[in-house]
Amino acid sequence: MTRTPQNISDELLDAARKAGAEAADAIVIDGSSVSVEVRGGALEHAERSEAVDLGLRVFLGKRQAIVSSSDSRAETLKAMAERAVAMAREAPEDPFTGLAAPEQLATNWDLDALELFDPTPEPTADALMQDALTAEAAALDVAGISQVSDAAASYGTHCVHLAATNGFSGGYMRSSRSTSCVAISGEGTGMERDYDGDGRTFQSDLRSPSEIGRTAAERAVGLVGARKPQTGSFPVVFDERISSSLIGHLLAASNGAAIARGASWLKENLGEQVLPAHISLIEDPHRPRISGSRPFDAEGLATRRRAIIEDGVLTGWTLDLSSARKLEMKSTGNAARGVSGPPSPSNWNLSLTQGDKTRAELLRDMGTGLLVTSMIGSTINPNTGDYSRGASGFWVENGEITHPVNECTIAGNLRDMLLRIIPANDARTYLSRVVPSLLIEGMTLAGN
Repeated sequence: MTRTPQNISDELLDAARKAGAEAADAIVIDGSSVSVEVRGGALEHAERSEAVDLGLRVFLGKRQAIVSSSDSRAETLKAMAERAVAMAREAPEDPFTGLAAPEQLATNWDLDALELFDPTPEPTADALMQDALTAEAAALDVAGISQVSDAAASYGTHCVHLAATNGFSGGYMRSSRSTSCVAISGEGTGMERDYDGDGRTFQSDLRSPSEIGRTAAERAVGLVGARKPQTGSFPVVFDERISSSLIGHLLAASNGAAIARGASWLKENLGEQVLPAHISLIEDPHRPRISGSRPFDAEGLATRRRAIIEDGVLTGWTLDLSSARKLEMKSTGNAARGVSGPPSPSNWNLSLTQGDKTRAELLRDMGTGLLVTSMIGSTINPNTGDYSRGASGFWVENGEITHPVNECTIAGNLRDMLLRIIPANDARTYLSRVVPSLLIEGMTLAGN
């Protein structure tokens, strides 16, 4: 009889009890994936993987230990449990560790409403290769493209099951499908590269490979002749492709683990304005067909829609059980974990309030400044919010794009920057993080 992830997680808990654990939880991830890369009209690389990964966490009072394996044989489960219990006996006490109370656990979730898994047949390796070849050909058809460095397509599924001695047991299956292309324009030292890609839960939602290849190529061609911008204080538009990174810094600063450590520039700002008054940041883990959706978190608590920031005001931290206990608060149902580490707070699907202007109208209002489409490197001070990143994109004069730019640095302070954001209306609503292009006045640019 084929053992399911639920069977294996139950066996792990039984083994933990027999080894002397007072409490335990187990996570089992059964996944498979196939990926194909092409170059020059031919197959470059193909890979298929199938694996079952197991994680067991045991408790002896306030001591915990975690072990992981990719071997699900009965003797291995027994050895894992015995090793974990032995490790827990030697571990230091953590007053904030422990499973959820039974009354905290999620119940009666609706997996069908989340549409996490595409029931259509798995694409063949040949079908994936044809998609990658189509993307590559579409890119090479664009004038000015010298080569395609990478065109790829992939498909994957994984089944997750979480079980614990507090009575929780639940799981779900998830599928993913993606196509991507990286195109190179120009020659020699004047070569530029850019990309496009799409990843979806359902195959039928995926953008066409020809569109992906063509878009990657057009972006690469648009960068030819890039030069450094002038140095000074200018407005900057963060293109929708990379604007979510700014919100990512905000989320990192409002993460309960960072707050509990005292390592956050937001630690004194709970209940205060951190974004413009008309802007909210909503987390919704129940959006159908979205990669960040899930019915429960990694500690068995129900996920829920919440306003992290409402009308510009920071309403709360992102918490798992441990960080919530440290801060004398309640978990927000945001625990995430792999098989080899303990839970930690993480965010699910996010949407930032969109504006009423297009990106073009935002550029027009900006006048003269920088449109950033790509960033590299990062120097972020988690305690002060000081921000500095390498950037490239396009220079804008009198509201119109004039030429591409690269090798520049943009700098500011996140606390001040986020209070000044002006959103466009161009966010892609099918992404897990729905964030439009953002205009910020008065950024420091270092170029020539």
